[in-house]
Parts: sequence; C-alpha cells; structure tokens
Amino acid sequence: MVVLANPPQALRSSGRLTLQVAEIAPDTTAFRCLDWDRDRFDIEFELENGTTYNSFLIRGEQTALIDTTHRKFQDLYLERLSQEIDWSQLDYLVVNHTEPDHSGLVPAILSRAPQVTVVGSKVAIQFLESMVHRPFNYLIVKSGSSLDLGGGHHLEFVSAPNLHWPDTILTYDASTRVLFPCDVFGMHYCSDCLWDETPHLLEADFQTYYDCLMGPNARSVLMALKRMQPLAVDLIATGHGPLLKHHHADWVERYRTWSENQAKAETFVALFYVDEYGYSDRLMRTITTGITKTGVAVEWVDLSVADPHEIRELVNCAAGIVIGMPPQSSQTTVTQVNFSTILATASSRQLFGLFETGGGKDEPIYPLRAQLRGLGLVEAFPPIVVKGAATAVIDQLCDEAGTDLGQRLSAIAPSNKAKPSNLALIKPWAG
Repeated sequence: MVVLANPPQALRSSGRLTLQVAEIAPDTTAFRCLDWDRDRFDIEFELENGTTYNSFLIRGEQTALIDTTHRKFQDLYLERLSQEIDWSQLDYLVVNHTEPDHSGLVPAILSRAPQVTVVGSKVAIQFLESMVHRPFNYLIVKSGSSLDLGGGHHLEFVSAPNLHWPDTILTYDASTRVLFPCDVFGMHYCSDCLWDETPHLLEADFQTYYDCLMGPNARSVLMALKRMQPLAVDLIATGHGPLLKHHHADWVERYRTWSENQAKAETFVALFYVDEYGYSDRLMRTITTGITKTGVAVEWVDLSVADPHEIRELVNCAAGIVIGMPPQSSQTTVTQVNFSTILATASSRQLFGLFETGGGKDEPIYPLRAQLRGLGLVEAFPPIVVKGAATAVIDQLCDEAGTDLGQRLSAIAPSNKAKPSNLALIKPWAG
C-alpha cells in the first residue's frame, strides 16, 4: 500500500513538499521525499521534473534505517518515521553516501536515537565525524562485510568509491533481494509513481544523471558492476527517483554499455593500497587529488579484498600504476596473491610510483622499485617514504607526485576526456 502525506497534485502549484510511504518488500518500507518544484541540483543539473530523496527502513530482529533525507524535509520525515518506529529500538543507520541530500538528517537521528550504530565506509565515517560534531557508535564496512539483522535480513556491502563520491557503498538485503545503491542508478524525476513502469518517460533523466555524475568515473562504474555480479537483485531501491523494479536489468545494462564505451578512451591510473594500514588511506587520497587535477582518472583497489582477476584486468588497461606498500608480516593470502599479480601483469608501457604507508612493517620499497624498473616500467616520481606520522609536508609531496604522474600521462595521451554516452548504443525498450 502507498500512503501519501498530501495529494501531490494539490501541492505542486505551491511548491510544497510531500512524503510517500510504501511497503516495497517484506519488512521493508520506503520513505520517498518528493520535491516537486526543485529546478536545480548542485551545478550539474537544471531540473525539469523535480527530484526525490529516498530512504528505507528494514525491520528484522533488529531495525536498520538506510540513508536519511534532505534537511528541508526534517519535520515531515521525522514525524512520519516516528509513527513507524520507537526511536529507542532503532539499531543501525546505514549511510551509503554522505552528501547532504542523503545524510542531512543524521544529526537529528542521532539526537533521537543516541544508541544507534552508524554503518558506512571508512571515508563516510570520517566525513560524518566532521559533520555531526558529537561522538557516535559506528561500524566500518567494505566489500565482503556483512550485517545480520535477524529475521532473515542479512545485509551485504559493496564498495563503490567514486560513484560519485569516494565514500560510496551499496547495501544489499539477501532475503528480499533488494539493492540499496543510494545515488547509483538514480535519476532526478519526481512522480508519485513508485516504480519504473514507464521507462520511455524516464530514460532522458536517467541518462542525464549518468552523464553528469557517473560517466566521468566510467571505469569505477564497471568495477562496481563487477562486484555486484554475485548478487541476485529483484529490485533496485535508488536514492533518487522511482524504484527500479520492472526494468532493473535494462537500467543496469545501460550503465554497463555507456561505461564500456567511455572507458575505452579513458586514460587512468590504478592505485593499489591496503585499507586501514598505516597512513595508506591519507596518502592514496592525496596522490589521487594530484592525478585528477590533470584530467587523468584513478581507480582505487584495496589489495586485501580485491579479486586477482580484477587486479589483472586493471593492470592490463592502466596507463600508470601506483602501489602503497602492504605490510610485510601478517599479510593475508589475498594480499600476497594480489601483490604478486600486479608484478606478473605490469608491462614496460606503464609509468609507476611507490609510496610507503608508514605502517612500520611495510614490504621493502626499494627492491620493488628495482624489480619494476627491471621490467621496463618508467618511474614517474621518486618513492615516498613515511617513517613517522604523515604531515602537511608529506601531503604536499604526495599531491605533487600525483600531479607529475598525471601530467606525464596527459602528455602521452592528451585527449583523455570521456566521450558522452550515446543512446543509440542501447536497444529500444521491450514492448
């Protein structure tokens, strides 16, 4: 059943906001905040059809809220959510992405449910700590992490950095086969139609959204799609627009086709690191900042969880590789295999750079440097070695190193901007 806070037709002319509440799967409720008259979104979009901000509640033996909404909906959203849950019984708040249109009410949720555990990527939790200015319980997740809510609701998580922020994760409920991807697969389209029954009315907004937010990171889209492959999905509960139920496979295939088309012409660097080891996260983000200044894309890969086939594919396609040295002792088998896969796949056509993460027990950096040079790879910047704490000087060094690498690659391939996606590549809608 779908419940509307107010009839949307009566509210469109005044520009007011409405709330749509619907059961979308067993024990799963959608809260769709409909912003009928919004005509611009950030600097990318001039909106023709308004937008929505979608949030979801899953009730197992424990209760989880998936994302929140824009602060402009605070009174309407919190009042309606209070009718659905006892705040003292809310166990988890999953934050797939921390942009304010999805996380704007996190502080309000924490004030009402201080016991809640916030679930998100490491970067998301760091962003939230600077946003909410109060201590909170948290659980850091990435690809391979899971959370059992009981009652058959078992959440699995997929890392999807750069779609379109570095903090993004996708959440999947294995029992209902619902994927909650936040911004991914979304569109700015406001309608009281809950589902995607009329795809021909939606495809222009769907493509515009992809071109503005996802297309610039086409290779990251492809990697996220690959990580999604093991998931049996019946419904994509997006963060914006209608939920993708009737044609969800077609929408995913459009992402795949557009991204493959754009990635063919993309110059990118594969940056390998080990999450939560030393200053790896900080150094790799700063190097990335330098690289992307030059228009060259970056694909991050956590050596501790990546698949060797994924590593091989990325190294084969990358114009440059950057490696954050993994720990020498207590390496996981996965990390060892992936590290060896990089060395077995690297070729003389590539530039490379190395940095020591400052974990204290890093793999020796200079023997690896000699090995890569022996394979014919060209060093883009001298090794960055961190023995103590990372400092502003190290940050500047990493930024400049990334810029040097990006500029050298840009000189080799000066036209590395992705081409716009093309609807002609896509088959017409069936029926």
